[in-house]
Amino acid sequence: MAIVKMKRVRLIALAKDRDALLSELLHVGCVEVREPEAELENGDALLHRDVSALADAKGDLTQLQHAIEVLGKYAPQKKGLLTPRAKIGEAELLDEAARRAALEKAAKINGHARTIGQLNTRETRVHADRLALEPWSACDVPLQIKGTAKTSILLGMVPNTTDMSALAGALDEAAKAAEVKELSSDREQRYLEVIVHNDCRQAALDALRGFGFSFAQIKDLTGTVRENIQALGRELDEISKQRDAEIQAIAAMGSCTDELKTGLDRVEQVIATESAKERLLTGGSILYLEGWASVPEIPALEKALAKFDCAYELTEPEEEEYPQVPVELRNSKLVRPMNMVTDMYSLPAYGGVDPNPLMAPFFIIFYGMMMADMGYGLVMMIFAALVIWKTHPNGPTMRYMMPLMGLCGVSTFIWGALTGGFFGDLIPQLIRLFNPASTFELPALFSPLDDAVNVLLFSLVLGVIQVFTGMIVSMYMKFKRGQTMDALCNEGAWFLVFIMAGVGYLINKLVPCVIVGVVVLVIAQAYGKKGFGIITGVFGALYNGITGYFSDILSYSRLMALMLAGAVVAQVFNQLGAMTGNIVTFIIIALIGNALNFALNILGCYVHDMRLQCLEFFGRFYEDGGKPFRPLNINTKYVDVEK
Repeated sequence: MAIVKMKRVRLIALAKDRDALLSELLHVGCVEVREPEAELENGDALLHRDVSALADAKGDLTQLQHAIEVLGKYAPQKKGLLTPRAKIGEAELLDEAARRAALEKAAKINGHARTIGQLNTRETRVHADRLALEPWSACDVPLQIKGTAKTSILLGMVPNTTDMSALAGALDEAAKAAEVKELSSDREQRYLEVIVHNDCRQAALDALRGFGFSFAQIKDLTGTVRENIQALGRELDEISKQRDAEIQAIAAMGSCTDELKTGLDRVEQVIATESAKERLLTGGSILYLEGWASVPEIPALEKALAKFDCAYELTEPEEEEYPQVPVELRNSKLVRPMNMVTDMYSLPAYGGVDPNPLMAPFFIIFYGMMMADMGYGLVMMIFAALVIWKTHPNGPTMRYMMPLMGLCGVSTFIWGALTGGFFGDLIPQLIRLFNPASTFELPALFSPLDDAVNVLLFSLVLGVIQVFTGMIVSMYMKFKRGQTMDALCNEGAWFLVFIMAGVGYLINKLVPCVIVGVVVLVIAQAYGKKGFGIITGVFGALYNGITGYFSDILSYSRLMALMLAGAVVAQVFNQLGAMTGNIVTFIIIALIGNALNFALNILGCYVHDMRLQCLEFFGRFYEDGGKPFRPLNINTKYVDVEK
């Protein structure tokens, strides 16, 4: 099976069975509840949208996510790189009491986190107050005292560049009964204490302002500056103690991380159910559901619906409805990893062709050909097998990436065996360090360096095979849609040209056979055209076809280029290591160089392989734009569910 067949489902049930019905649909996991049609929603006053607790569920999700982040910061878990996900039963996952317990613990953790945030804010404010008082610490007059009956005490600042001698002289000239004292200074300001007789206060201020004097911004405090600084220090110590106590309280709940993660998965199921509720229409005592169901699970769906007093119908979608039909791909274990490629590109349109079974052999063969090294293939296979065995990846990407890496690793190992590459020429270079006269080489069917032309020709042959495969699929789809002449006049005519050229080459009559093929091609391209359109249509089709097929097939030369580049880079690093004449330095240089070469190639080969599939292959028959099938089902992030 490739693209799963879908049926439209319409259902009317009793409103009192809503929660139980959605619970059954969640268990079956094969129905995507869709938005009701506009005319149905707005045209019947008896039906209206059902209510849900989706906003509350999303709030619970946010609370759990924040609690998990807090525990990750203050009580991080130490887990191995390949730690498998926990397994729980479906009934346990949907346990409402366990979900509420997780939410209570999350609320408690978040409460401690809020307190820490408040303490941090308070600490910042106190610290700023303390820093503001530090420059005035030499002032031993209590801050509540602003002067005496006849004198005023002025605290203020002037720029650091101020000439204090000039300031003192100007102050003395303006107000004889005045005294200035510099308390401290920094890179920007000088902090002054000025005592002046009240009769001369204004004159003194006028003189000081001439030097940029501004009053100190000190809060209304009592006691000396030092006493206030000491009090603020004690307050900072108290804040630190309170924060440490809150952090310890959070750390004591570090063992709750797994419970919170499971609780988050529980809330995700609630969100899925509540989202479905918002798409239901209700009339008080009944509810109406509309959506899509995957055909393979319809027997299980009918069995589940038999538990309820409901009426439903399952209908095949009309062809004009295909753009709205969701798409689900199902293939064998060997082909399924290719879903990663189509998911990144675009799902095929419903009613189209699933490219994965067609693409899988080409993608895997091409990737192995470009890497072509037994050592790199072993690393890929071992790593993929270890990750799959230890973690059982089930995420949207990893569940495809690891099997795909393993399959490409097998292909890489096989091509490496054909070319005699094992981390380049690591083994022959290593043997020569012990025996310089050694001529040992790993057995190889061919060498990318010595047989580059043959490798190039083989790459182009592989390209021709894939291009022809795309043309065959395109013809099949046109025949299926009744576009017989279109298929014969386009792909069919070009097939004839290629066949005639091949036959002519074999019987040594290439030119006559090509001429016959071109004549047939011209006639085919002129079909259905009239007047001057025949000339332009034929010329355009010939030009675009010839240049298009030539450039498409030539682009497969990248298979040879990357195979050659990878082999050369590996050999260069191995030779650099061997030039030292020391086994230790050889191993270090060779390992570092091969690691860099492997890292570059594992990504580069994937990108170029994707290009060959998405541009050269998909462009011939692929109809994209499919909407992913998102049924109401159990979907988890942290745990695996055993149904």
